Amino acid sequence: MSTHERTITIRDAINEALFEEMERDDQVFLMGEDIGVAGGVFKVTSGLLERYGPNRVIDTPIAEAGIVGLAVGAAMTGMHPVVEIMFCDFTTLASDQIINQAAKLRYMTGGQCAVPLVIRTTMGAGRRTAAQHSQSLHAWFAHIPGIKVVLPSTPADAKGLLKSAIRDNNPVIFFEDKMMYNQKGPVPKGEYTIPIGEAHVYRSGMDATVICTSSMLYPSLEAADRLKEEGIHIEIIDLRTIKPLDERTLIKSAQKTGHVLVVDEGYQSFGVTAEIAARITEGAFDYLDEPVRRLGAADVPVPFAPALEDMTIPSADQIYSVIKTMVS
Repeated sequence: MSTHERTITIRDAINEALFEEMERDDQVFLMGEDIGVAGGVFKVTSGLLERYGPNRVIDTPIAEAGIVGLAVGAAMTGMHPVVEIMFCDFTTLASDQIINQAAKLRYMTGGQCAVPLVIRTTMGAGRRTAAQHSQSLHAWFAHIPGIKVVLPSTPADAKGLLKSAIRDNNPVIFFEDKMMYNQKGPVPKGEYTIPIGEAHVYRSGMDATVICTSSMLYPSLEAADRLKEEGIHIEIIDLRTIKPLDERTLIKSAQKTGHVLVVDEGYQSFGVTAEIAARITEGAFDYLDEPVRRLGAADVPVPFAPALEDMTIPSADQIYSVIKTMVS
């Protein structure tokens, strides 16, 4: 690790980004359920109420449509709201405000009205919180023009991408995997941002490409380590954002390796894996040695029983087996 870095958790990285952006711009303010006195259900907003007060760190009622509606109005007047929706499952309650208002106002006003809004929310199964608190619905919002969709997987990316999201003049939905808040990694000291829309080639390889999102980076790395011991070298690409999508990086890797697996924790049907597979097939068809493979969450409501829940999430064993079959 560089002397210009330190190791912190994703939780602390996001917290730092919020502190720094609120210090930089007094138009940035936070809204959400239990984000103030309680510091957030996952303690991501700890300390912010004490530093910036109740006018900028606003504890709200349990009313997702109202929270997002107020934030859209504030953004239209030039403020920069950062809304927390505890679980992405609850964005359904604010879907009109997100999809029909925030996403469309800039277009419908001919650019006269911007909506610089960030919605922070959580995704991912594995926490034993059953079918209404465990989904990964990022593909829904990537389907809507006018919204940017960000999915960080490391502390450095979480901080740099959140700062970019807050400074963006468009609505951004920022998905944080609830199982990764304690994930540690190096984070640069001082000011930095990461551009929205750039994938990261996490590991280079020649035999196959694994394209992954959010927490799926870590089982992909585990599988790649096992395969490396057998002489199979995997290129791993962390998408980081799915809207806009860094299609160029994905196609370039597919052209190099000829074998592609896409791994995402959203439901497999009609989701991110299908869209990425289609883009690669269109852009690198002549270079592929076989069809693009996909691994997504099982197409069932997320079970409460731990043994069943774990079976719905793509695993390192599955990634290893699919890649082994592809390159054999």
